[in-house]
Formats: sequence, structure tokens, C-alpha cells
Amino acid sequence: MLMSFTAKSLVSGLAASSLWGGEQSSNGIPQGDAHISVPFQQIRRNGSSHLGTFDAPHLPTHIGDAPWDGIHSRDVSTMPNTGVIRKYDFSVSYADIAPDGVHKHGIVINGQYPGPLIEANWGDWIQVTVHNNLGDGDEGTTLHWHGLLQYQTEWMDGVPGVDSCPIPPGETFVYMFRADMYGTSVSYYSHRKKLYAGGAAGPMVIYGPPTADYDFDLGPILLSDWFHDEYYVLVEKVMTPSVEPLLPPQSNNNLINGFGIFDCADTTLPCDSGFNAAVFRFQSGKKYRLRLVNTGAEALQKFSIDGHTLTVIANDFIPINPYQTDSVTLAVGQRTDVIVEANSHSTDAVWMRANVGPGITNGGCSGNDPKRQEAVAIVFYEDADTSVQPTSSPNPDAALTYCGNDPLKDTTPLYPIRPDDNPEITAELQIQQLNNGTHNLWYFGGQSYRANYNEALLVQTVGGNLSYTEQSNVFNFGSNSSVRFVIYNRFPAPHPMHMHGHNMWVLAEGQGQWDGTVTNPDNPQRRDVHLLQPGSDENPTYIVVQIEQDNPGMWPFHCHIAWHVSAGLYLTMLERPDDVAKMQIPEENLRMCELWDAYTKRNVPDQIDSGLR
Repeated sequence: MLMSFTAKSLVSGLAASSLWGGEQSSNGIPQGDAHISVPFQQIRRNGSSHLGTFDAPHLPTHIGDAPWDGIHSRDVSTMPNTGVIRKYDFSVSYADIAPDGVHKHGIVINGQYPGPLIEANWGDWIQVTVHNNLGDGDEGTTLHWHGLLQYQTEWMDGVPGVDSCPIPPGETFVYMFRADMYGTSVSYYSHRKKLYAGGAAGPMVIYGPPTADYDFDLGPILLSDWFHDEYYVLVEKVMTPSVEPLLPPQSNNNLINGFGIFDCADTTLPCDSGFNAAVFRFQSGKKYRLRLVNTGAEALQKFSIDGHTLTVIANDFIPINPYQTDSVTLAVGQRTDVIVEANSHSTDAVWMRANVGPGITNGGCSGNDPKRQEAVAIVFYEDADTSVQPTSSPNPDAALTYCGNDPLKDTTPLYPIRPDDNPEITAELQIQQLNNGTHNLWYFGGQSYRANYNEALLVQTVGGNLSYTEQSNVFNFGSNSSVRFVIYNRFPAPHPMHMHGHNMWVLAEGQGQWDGTVTNPDNPQRRDVHLLQPGSDENPTYIVVQIEQDNPGMWPFHCHIAWHVSAGLYLTMLERPDDVAKMQIPEENLRMCELWDAYTKRNVPDQIDSGLR
């Protein structure tokens, strides 16, 4: 990887992961005159990851020569053909990690959490060799490359039971896909049920034509709720047989770049006591790009930096016309790029915050009350005393009180594309939580989804079989050129709706019944995850999204909250089936399905949920 600048290391290889004098608030944030002392070893917290430490490098604007010279930043249709393959080698395995001091049997990639950074230029190919080293008799795995279109490479999307089969323990699979979008930090993660919340996630940055001016790129800032239980235990709680709806798991903490605060007095688990925060460095008068990613399981994250303004320049993989705000909300799977001007004194230090708010029963957005509502990191200016905690106060709107994204009127793409005013198909879909007699499941469009890892839907379709089980929840939209979805939510919790294979136009959102009005009809927001707000039977909420059917395949469309998709809030879009039938799936993909089939004859997977995350 090519890095252009490495920040000065004041605590070599370490975050402000340390013991602090002074008392802690109910959220674990130090109060009073707290000082840093005796830092813990980074390897005990997150393995070999440098994210959140002074050793984390600034990112370049491109790798090598910029292959887009002469291509305007607004022209998203002219992807350069670089002929370059960026190669990575990943080992997925177990390790003892303690992001907030509490030790957990976590799942890591190359020995670290968060996982390694993937970098490429727009138009490059990315090759990732994945070794499943989780041990025999344990999990299969896949990796999903979140937000990429996977045009003509859908079998590399990494969704088990849809486009591929899991990689059995002890086996290796090589992913090869195009860096077909640019400009936004995006996470890759496992789409198998327990790996993601267990730690198997990491950032990916694809460099492209400049869309805004700044001095330094701080790189990815990953925001995540955190659970001390293993993910299988969490899903068991959600999928326990019950007539009445069950509360989802209660998160134990909130993290920024894999660091969080926790009071060891609150657990009987092995725990390293002390304060633990990620650190960043600002230089007065400079502008910094921050690539925000919500890599969590459920919680919305409201991000802010005390006393600083955020200039939003991109949502997901779409550059937008810049606007300013004091804070920005990201649902699970969403990415937002912001520019922050370092306008404080050279000796200052301020808190960076990610707030998840309370649960829905207390006026918040999460299904259950988090044990810690706020994660903090520290921004040290160039002459700041790094042995003393900040004393800055939060911005007035730093707490999460609104379960939605910024208004659609404010988020117009830099490069306008007008959608078809009269799409060939309009599908009205209801999101419901219903009991099937034994379990509480989520239904999307009248059906709850369940994956069959041994029968990948894409393989079945290419083979000419278009007869699907009800649980596959396949919507065949034929060869129609455009599809509009009007989605209603009657449940008092939000749903971040993610579509694979497309950047969907977000035409409208609101409460009640959609009246046909489109926000910014000449240039509506485009992104691959949009937040559907909480609703009720009496007053449902809605979003209206639209796509062009220009990417043949079988594409997932689902809620990105772990407990919702695990309980079936998912559908499969069959797009241009005649073209899908002409695809030639690589032999290596078919071989992996044969290996998985043989593996499951010896080891029957304990699939208590839908099988997807």
C-alpha cells in the first residue's frame, strides 16, 4: 500500500488507551482533571490494527499516477481502464480481543480488528485471497464488498445462498472484482451470521477524481455498537420461540475505530480497567477529510466534533453538493465523507463523539437501551498536552434524538441524473413483524426470507431454473427498464434499507401515504443505504426509491440491522433473467459450492436464523 504521510507518533503504536485520574460519568467518560498514564499495549486491544492511533497514516489522493487525468469529477460514467490488479491476502480466524478492555473471543482478519485497509484507484481490479482459518467444525464464511456495483461479477458479491456458497473451514477462495465506484470509505464485512458482530469487518477506500478541497485525509473512522457476547448468543436471544415480540440484545458499548470506554466493575468477564480512546491529530488552519462508516449491528450513530463544523461532501459512494452541519447521522452500512476545518488553537484538544441515544421505549432509535450511549475519541492539536483529557463541551445537537438522515432537499448529488418519471413497474411493499406460530419474524413484501447455503440462487438461475421456494422471497422484475419501490414501515423502529448492485434514487420520504411528490425531481439523492424512519399502524412512514435495471443479476434488498435481516427482512430482486441465464459463473465458484455441500454432510450448520447479516 502506498501512504503519503505518517502522523507524528507521540505514543508509538498506542492510542490513548490508558488509566485516567478522576471519576467517570455514567457513560464512562472521564470527569474532572483526568490525566493519561500507563498506556496498555495496543496488541491486547485490537491486535495489529493502527486505526485510532497516532501511527495511523494519512491517506493519499491516489496510488501512483492518477488514472483519471482529464476525466471531470462529475463524470461517473467514464471509468478508466487501469489494467491494475491490487492484491490482498486475508486470513479469517479467532483471537482474543478487547476493544473496550473487556476480553472477547472475537473474529479477526489478519490478526486485527478492525480489519486491514483495502486501497485502490477507480477502475482498478481488486483481488482478495480469503483463507477460512476458523477451525474445522465451525463457521463457513464469505466477505461482501459493500456498495460496489459488481457489474458482470455478481458471483463475487459475497452473499451466501444468493450469489455464492460459504467458504468451508480450512478452504481458500479468491475474490476478483472491479473498483467501479470511488470517493467514499466503505466497509467490507462477512455476510455470514455471526462473523460481522464478532469483529470480521474493515475499511475500503477507492480513490477517484477530486470533488472537494482539503489538506489531509485522516482516512476511515469506523463507528460501531459493541457486544460482549458472541453473535450466536445474541441471535439466539432474538430467535427464541415466543408468542410475544422480544427485545433485541442490549449493546454493551460504542466504539470509534475499535476503541471504547468501559468500567470493569460492570462485568464479571476478564477486563483491563482504564480509559480507552482513539486519538487523532489536527494542525491549526488545515482542512481534514474524515471518512465515516457505521460498521455496527443495530445502532444509528450521530457523529460530531466539539466546536467544529462538518462539511458533508459524499453519502455512500455518491459525491454531493457540499453543505454544512454540526453533526451527521449514519445508519448501519451508511458512509458519509466530511471535511473539518481545524479552527481551534494549537494547544487545544477536543472530544470527537458518536452518540447512539436511548432505546425506542425511552424516545430513542435502538430496539433496546444501550448500556453506553456515547463513544468518544480525542482530537489533539499540534501543541496540545497529550497527557491531559479535553474539557470541551458537546455541540447543542450532539445527542441522537431524530431517527432519520439529513433532509433529502440538502443532499443533492454533484453529478445530476434524472430518473424516469414513469417507471415500468411500481412495487408497494410493507415491512411487518409477525409471529408464525413459534417465532417472531420480519416480513418484507409479504414473506420472511431464509437462505439455503447449499443452493445459491444465482447458480440455480443461470442453470435455467426459475422456480424458487417461498422463503427465497424472489421478486422477478423481468426485463423492464425501471422499477420503483414504495416501502411502508408500521413498526416503531427505523430500518436502514440497503440495495446491492445499485445506487438507488431516493425520491421521497415521510409519514402517512405517499402523495406522489418527488423531492428534487431533476437530481434526487442517490445512495445504496437509506434510512426508513420509525412508524406505527396509525401513522406509517415511507421511503420511495427507484432503480434502472441495468445490472443483470439476483440482488439483495434488505434492512441492515442485524436482528432484522437475521429474522427475514430481506428480498431478492431478479433483474433481467434472460441476461442472467447467459452468465458464465467461474468454475472456482461452482467448486466452492461442491466443497460446502460436502462439508455440510459432515457438519450440519446450526442455522437458527435467516442465515444473513
